[in-house]
Amino acid sequence: MTKLIFATNNQHKVDEIQSAISNSIEVVSLKEAGIDIDIPEPHDTLEANASEKSGTIHQLTKMNCFSEDTGLEVEALNGEPGVKSARYAGEDKSFDKNIDKLLSKLGSNQNRKARFRTVISLILDHKEHLFEGICEGKILMAEKGEKGFGYDPVFMPEGSNKSFAEMSIDEKSKFSHRKKAVDKMTAFLKTRFYAT
Repeated sequence: MTKLIFATNNQHKVDEIQSAISNSIEVVSLKEAGIDIDIPEPHDTLEANASEKSGTIHQLTKMNCFSEDTGLEVEALNGEPGVKSARYAGEDKSFDKNIDKLLSKLGSNQNRKARFRTVISLILDHKEHLFEGICEGKILMAEKGEKGFGYDPVFMPEGSNKSFAEMSIDEKSKFSHRKKAVDKMTAFLKTRFYAT
């Protein structure tokens, strides 16, 4: 089985991507790979942050790996929180504080249009490839649901009447920005040399 190191310690993301990717590829988290570092995300684009993370892991291991950076882009806030999504309310990366800040900044604004955007940086045979996935939707007035992570309780994708936090992983994957990017990466891997 082919192994790909995923430059994250977020088990939710590992589970989500493993469920979206072919079973012939094993997704390994940093912890499972024995890597204990927190990779900085200093850049002002998702693409550059994703490249920073995959490049760091590739330098350390020389193995095939990938990383992703995801941002929530809210139209009425000029694309905020964007690359700052995880640290929107501070360096402690508190989901609750991030949601509180987002809802208070939006207030009663009727324009709730938002989108999740994921960029994956895959380093395969020492060469980088980028893949993007977008999920359009809107920000709810209040949190709904207990599942998921991040902004899932306040984001409702287009075509659904449920927030991401009210969906199972299978339901969420029908809309997921991350799955769209992963699907592109998986299709690319299949065209290379991985038989599925």
